[in-house]
Amino acid sequence: MATDTELVNVLCMKWGTKYPADYVNRLYSMVARNMARSFRFVCLTEDGVGLDDNIDVFPLPQSAVNLAGPERGWNKLSVFAADLYGLSGKVLCLDLDLIITGSLDDLFDYPGEVMIIKDWIKTDGTGNSSVYRFEVGAHPEVLAKFEKSFDSIKKTYRNEQEYLSAELLAKGALKYWPDELCRSFKRHCIKPFSFFLARETVIPKNARIIVFHGKPDPHEAIVGVSGKWYRHFKPAAWITDHWR
Repeated sequence: MATDTELVNVLCMKWGTKYPADYVNRLYSMVARNMARSFRFVCLTEDGVGLDDNIDVFPLPQSAVNLAGPERGWNKLSVFAADLYGLSGKVLCLDLDLIITGSLDDLFDYPGEVMIIKDWIKTDGTGNSSVYRFEVGAHPEVLAKFEKSFDSIKKTYRNEQEYLSAELLAKGALKYWPDELCRSFKRHCIKPFSFFLARETVIPKNARIIVFHGKPDPHEAIVGVSGKWYRHFKPAAWITDHWR
């Protein structure tokens, strides 16, 4: 268990052009408002322009394999290197497309080698890696196997979180956050179904993190843009209270 005086790490990754620096800065600001314990905020990126001075910026680790093709999040596996820019201890990895609505302090205390969201759709034990926690250097074999066998792995697993979950489950090293802590905006925040009427949105009880996987992104949900013709909801102005 991490003590309140122990420095913990919060890490995000940014590559490509989908999310601007503003998304990273907002994430840092949300973490700072929702952490009482000492933390270090790290961003691994190929472009650190515009990032807040309080963020420790390191280059996006270079993969030993060619990741060209559809985006499947394979870059995220690089954090399982034996040495990660000298970081040590527990790391809470957060995707950029989420908002924080409650304290993150005890997410470092849940017992388990690797903690992850239980995927809201799949039933095979796959985790959703929008929010996961691990110990630096604890499972370098995950990355080593990926780089050695990428051609076969990408034929077996659709994306990084499927591969990561399968590897860690096989070792008995994967556990899941309590369901209520990390919720999906489109699955848990939009009130009951209607094809025709725009629905209200809410923060689920006890939720600490709301994940905007797929569509919409936070900036779209604020103005009621869903990205899907069958998912209508009213502008979720409450997001601005947190996503800042």
